[in-house]
Amino acid sequence: MTTKQLRIGGMYCAACSANLERVLNRRKGILSATVNIATEMANVQYDEAVIGMEGITEAVENAGFSVVADETPEQTEKRKGEHSRSLRIRLIIAMAFAVPLFCIAMGPMIFPVPIDLMAHAKGYALLQLLLCLPVLGAGYSFYTVGYSQLFRRTPNMDSLVAIGTTAAFLYSLYGFVRIWGGDAHAVHSLYFESSSMIIALVLLGKTMEDRSKGRTGESIKRLLALSPKTALVERDGREQEIPLEQVRVGDILLVKPGAKIPTDGVVLTGESAVDESMLTGESMPVDKVPGDKVTGATINQGGFLRVRADRVGKDTALAQIIKLVEDAQGSKAPIARLADKVAGVFVPTVIAIAVAAALLWLLAGKEIGFALGVFISVLVIACPCALGLATPTAIMVGTGKGAQNGVLFKDAQALELSSHVTTVVFDKTGTITQGKPKVTDLLPQGAVSEEELLRLAASCERASEHPLGQAIVTAAVEREVSLAEVEGFSSVTGKGVRGRVEGREVRIGNAAWLDLPQSGEADRLAGEEAASGAAELGGAACLKEMNRLAEEEAASGAAELGGAACLKEMNRLAEEGKTPMLVTIDGEYAGIVAVADVVKEDSAAAIRELEAMGVRTAMITGDNRKTAGAIARQVGLSAVYAEVLPQDKARYVKELMDQGQKVAMVGDGVNDAPALTQADVGIAIGSGTDVAIEAADVVLVKNSIRDVVTALKLGRATIRNVKQNLFWAFCYNTLGIPVAAGLLYLFGGPLLNPMVAAAAMSLSSVSVVTNALRLNTFDPSK
Repeated sequence: MTTKQLRIGGMYCAACSANLERVLNRRKGILSATVNIATEMANVQYDEAVIGMEGITEAVENAGFSVVADETPEQTEKRKGEHSRSLRIRLIIAMAFAVPLFCIAMGPMIFPVPIDLMAHAKGYALLQLLLCLPVLGAGYSFYTVGYSQLFRRTPNMDSLVAIGTTAAFLYSLYGFVRIWGGDAHAVHSLYFESSSMIIALVLLGKTMEDRSKGRTGESIKRLLALSPKTALVERDGREQEIPLEQVRVGDILLVKPGAKIPTDGVVLTGESAVDESMLTGESMPVDKVPGDKVTGATINQGGFLRVRADRVGKDTALAQIIKLVEDAQGSKAPIARLADKVAGVFVPTVIAIAVAAALLWLLAGKEIGFALGVFISVLVIACPCALGLATPTAIMVGTGKGAQNGVLFKDAQALELSSHVTTVVFDKTGTITQGKPKVTDLLPQGAVSEEELLRLAASCERASEHPLGQAIVTAAVEREVSLAEVEGFSSVTGKGVRGRVEGREVRIGNAAWLDLPQSGEADRLAGEEAASGAAELGGAACLKEMNRLAEEEAASGAAELGGAACLKEMNRLAEEGKTPMLVTIDGEYAGIVAVADVVKEDSAAAIRELEAMGVRTAMITGDNRKTAGAIARQVGLSAVYAEVLPQDKARYVKELMDQGQKVAMVGDGVNDAPALTQADVGIAIGSGTDVAIEAADVVLVKNSIRDVVTALKLGRATIRNVKQNLFWAFCYNTLGIPVAAGLLYLFGGPLLNPMVAAAAMSLSSVSVVTNALRLNTFDPSK
């Protein structure tokens, strides 16, 4: 199966996209096709063994549309700009002739005129005809497209406008012939102003709609504007400034202070602070040293950097973000299906209603002019544009706003489903926590100071590769503690390390290894050399036995190693989800160094916000129950699933879904990928693995679960906006068509003028797009 995204030319309304979608889905070899009127894009999945691009292009052209060749963003902007200018010119021409024509035709009905129209009927009729013709010329596309689609039996909005204005013009032309034949009373049968004003007003609506739709794509424009146009590279021993498109992988980029980094790469030489706010939203610059990765379009604020280009063109982080946003804007949300189904049968139904209404009024004894007015009003007011724009415009703005806030929705379905989430399940390591162990407590014993305890422990651990040992070394470096050399270093898996530091024997490890009294259960755990926190400390059974011994005030090894106070501290640390490691110096107990995977600063606040939104929160982790429980209490989670194997995470998510919950899974690791795929909405932390990001429906660019709140709030705001748009679009057509057909007139009310119907139709489309643009005011903090 192959997926291709095509840019479609010649679509003008929801009926166009619905008709093309129906044609494509009927074509043999095309597995599925969705067409988006707002982005003018078609997403086509097809079997290359059955149909190729030539066959798909042929199907599109047979439906009356065209496949636009691949364009650069600049070419797309140029094409859209030319289309907008053409619309404005045609609108100016139409208004320049339609407004005087309207005044000439309708003026005598409002104000008394000193001219006897009957005496000058020929000149009066000729003037109207001459003013009408340029307006019809300005609206030529309504006729070329409208009748073309009508003859293909797939009428669209242009077909409605074309039929209505043609009917008015031909009837007026018949009156014109009668006038020149001597029937001066036929001046009352002229409707040139109706056809002209309908064209002018529809063009006005299209121009306003085009301008508003242009604003819905501003997020993409802003992203495109972030990338620099040129790059300074080092080639053949000298500096060269070249277009960004010519940068190749492996090129050495020279980035001066204040300049944008051209593309993704690694710092080779130099140190600086880089503003990454375009990527992360964080205002604080990030320090960069040799070996650190940098991202294209971020700003070098400090020193001079030499950077090796690692990813260029479509492979850069910025290009990937733009691609995700474009794909999401071009996709369709499930909520759009109803509008698509209605739009697909809407135009033929409207034509049938217009014909039926006109015939019924004729049968009721009304003159042909009255019936013609009803016919035109029904055709014009029932344009399905508002209905077709209701969903895609809101999706475009919503996904664009998400990108601005560091939340990337891969498709419109993910955006919609995020609005229905009732339970959010988090992975622990790297998601709620930082994923890197840190020293949290230093508890020296006797005359040993905190600094001395840390110095000796870190000096011994320098030779260790264990993450817990490296955490101790990192803490010493951060506190600028000078370290000594270690001799005779050795490690025992699952127990601890030993070495001679400045002539003293230093041992760091669990209680069992340091000869603390222990039960047979503790012996078993130590013998298995388990890598978990419980095994490293001798296990829960060991602590329980130690407590018993301490309570009996046994003058044994436990008492010698600090007695009840030591054991009490170890229990407290374990209850807090920390890993306490005992330190001895020359066989004497010297204190405890506690290490833990620290909770991210904003995790608790994010979970509080989710709970306040009525969303249940839970955590799935492979960690032991005590550590998981401590983390859960710290951040305020509703539920915890601990000691879960990686392959079982998806099963727990499915169980929640089977209970009727709409589940979002948040993770960052390879082992989270099955659960991310299983969940209704998979959310990947941007700092996570490529596998997790690929499996997810939503990607959080920043390494913060606070953006889970943003994603859910934005989903709710966008779908609420879509529902508002659909409600008003359906209401407009449901109420507008009967009024245009003369329902109010039947009960003594007014009859809708075709020009008023045209104005109402144009404003309905503009109002839908304007309502969608309100999403630009979305604030995730509210």
